[in-house]
Amino acid sequence: MATIEDLQKIEVRVGTVRSAERVPDTDKLIKLMVDLGEAAPRQIVSGIVEYVSETSSLVGRQLAFITNLEQRTICGLESNGMLFAVGKGESFAFLTPDRCVPPGTGAH
Repeated sequence: MATIEDLQKIEVRVGTVRSAERVPDTDKLIKLMVDLGEAAPRQIVSGIVEYVSETSSLVGRQLAFITNLEQRTICGLESNGMLFAVGKGESFAFLTPDRCVPPGTGAH
């Protein structure tokens, strides 16, 4: 069972997707450049191809990201966070704010 202290370790922030493109030679990966209110956009690699008909549909969207994970290399690309979504298959959904918020706004 997770404690409140465990949950407090996870940092979830809203980011605005600035660009999105398929990762060549992969079946699942999209490379996102995400504005999280920092000096430069973060690169986040996510296995969401099956849920996105066109990568361009992600550009400009505000989505939730876990931002305090260790950097990970996926298919040779640095990933500096993780998309925070729910469900899989028919129940998959992005978590988005109900109105526009400043990039980097934290969840609580």
